[in-house]
Amino acid sequence: MKIAVYGQNYAKESNQEAFNILLKILLEHNIDVFVESDFLSKQTDSIQDNSSVKQFNTLDDSFNLLISIGGDGTILRAITFVRDLGIPIVGINTGRLGFLATIQTDEISNALNEIFKGAYKISERSLLSVTTSPKNEDIENTNFALNEIAISRKNTTSMITVETHLNDEYLTSYWADGLILSTPTGSTGYSLSCGGPVITPDANNFVLTPIAPHNLSARPLIIPDNTSVKFKVDGREDQFLLSLDSRIITLPNSTKVIIKKADFVIRMVELIDESFLDTLRKKLLWGEDRRN
Repeated sequence: MKIAVYGQNYAKESNQEAFNILLKILLEHNIDVFVESDFLSKQTDSIQDNSSVKQFNTLDDSFNLLISIGGDGTILRAITFVRDLGIPIVGINTGRLGFLATIQTDEISNALNEIFKGAYKISERSLLSVTTSPKNEDIENTNFALNEIAISRKNTTSMITVETHLNDEYLTSYWADGLILSTPTGSTGYSLSCGGPVITPDANNFVLTPIAPHNLSARPLIIPDNTSVKFKVDGREDQFLLSLDSRIITLPNSTKVIIKKADFVIRMVELIDESFLDTLRKKLLWGEDRRN
């Protein structure tokens, strides 16, 4: 078995502890271990000099698994390596909430034993794909997002206007700090904090969520995931920000942004006894009320 390991590049004791436990177990099982080059460079000399530990800068379809160490943000960065290769991703959580990274450090050994036995399921997560007119080279190379694509103001406290079309039909012009187009996976992230709904991962929907809208009648809108969404921005500044998960790009207001469902999915590994509803209860503390 050939496994890639990706982790946060900054020093964090919990990351290091999780990585040490993980590496020990993988080497005991004679796994071919490949660690992302930047993450490997932060490890001790003994790990870097271990001939059983190799490094990677890019991935190919020969890998059986990618293990991410960090939080959900680490997984969002890890997918830029996985792309459309279909490599399943396992998330070890050393962050905060962890809707995607659900395995805790003290669960690594048991979780890997289950995975090695094939006792797991795959959750396929849809992505967003973006193109711009005119084309932008920064977007062309990595033009997809697992959580959300967001448009927001830049260098101003003034709101922007986001003219929005669905399948070439005019919807409305949002007066707001910005606008989020979220996948079901991203519905528990930025969109949720802006008042958007939680959507189960297997739903065939996206959600439009305005950021601090000035027109108070503007509310989150759930749309089918086969919808083509087009944005055109206007405002006092000549530029706006386009974010794809954690990647941010500056674009001129003359740019038209077109977003569709990507033609590939990200495959998340879930243990048999895990479920999205169980994760919701744990992470959002649903039912944690003395009256219950």
